[in-house]
Amino acid sequence: YVVKVNSRKVLDGVMEENALGGEANAGKRLTVMRAIDKLDRLGDLGVRLLLTKGRKDESGDFTKGAGLSEETAEKILSAIRQRSGSNEEVLDTIRGPASASAIRQAGIDELEQIARLVAGAGYDEGRIRIDPSVVRGLEYYTGPVYEVDLTFETKDDAGRPVRFGSVGGGGRYDGLIARFRGEAVPATGFSIGVSRLAAALAHIDKSEPKPDVGPVVVTVFDQERIADYQHMVKTLRDADVRAELYLGSGRMGPQLKYADKRRSPCVVIQGADEKSKGEVQIKDLILGAELAGMSKDRDEYRQKQAKAQFAVSEEKLVDAVREVLQRHGVTWEV
Repeated sequence: YVVKVNSRKVLDGVMEENALGGEANAGKRLTVMRAIDKLDRLGDLGVRLLLTKGRKDESGDFTKGAGLSEETAEKILSAIRQRSGSNEEVLDTIRGPASASAIRQAGIDELEQIARLVAGAGYDEGRIRIDPSVVRGLEYYTGPVYEVDLTFETKDDAGRPVRFGSVGGGGRYDGLIARFRGEAVPATGFSIGVSRLAAALAHIDKSEPKPDVGPVVVTVFDQERIADYQHMVKTLRDADVRAELYLGSGRMGPQLKYADKRRSPCVVIQGADEKSKGEVQIKDLILGAELAGMSKDRDEYRQKQAKAQFAVSEEKLVDAVREVLQRHGVTWEV
């Protein structure tokens, strides 16, 4: 699979630079976005027609175009064409001139941050790719947008090899909920093509039972260091240990409640003190639950308490987590 990511702010900025900004051009912008959303299906020429004078399909049906000039249509197509190369190279090509609008630069900044985070998690453009052709056809998106494609080949009705294609997509919308509630509520949503995904699973026969125990959860103390925490997740996954990053924000209590809900055997904790020492804390949640029902006066309680949460050097993260898993007979690895 590959996740293709873009920011609507980049396209909004390009349209603003070409006199398509403002409320008066809202309808024309929507037509432009819907045309671009058909790029994979219609190709460059088909979209160009939808941006300018309109297009007649094979059945003879005519779709009215956005009425842009050929010059403006080319500027927009140049900004959204797919690029090859690394995510950093793609970002360089869509950055635009020094005179680029502020909203376009804001979109580039978002994409740069996403590229850093996914790189910290061990994913390159082979899995998560910056793709300026992804815009999504709905007008309410305000930030990052994305689509998920399955890349394995199957065959069409004529027996010709084709890629399976998209099974989901979505993005960030800051203003949609405010239309109904009268207050700003930033949100991200996505849709999944359930029937297509079910067909894909049947095609590759990937129906596996869920493990009884959930993933190791890496908690977040400092939002500015999310890439570091994501790297810990990658380190565990590279060692075949199932792990995930806590994606919310807030104090440790809600994070531990989340880990309990996920049936996590343990969590990884690194605050400022641990970071300065080059350490991480491992909190054994299974043992912690046992201690909650024991008398604190018993020797067994004191012995187990020392194992319930302990510090190790960052280099021994995997060994320490494996020790906890083995302690409780957790045998799954992913």
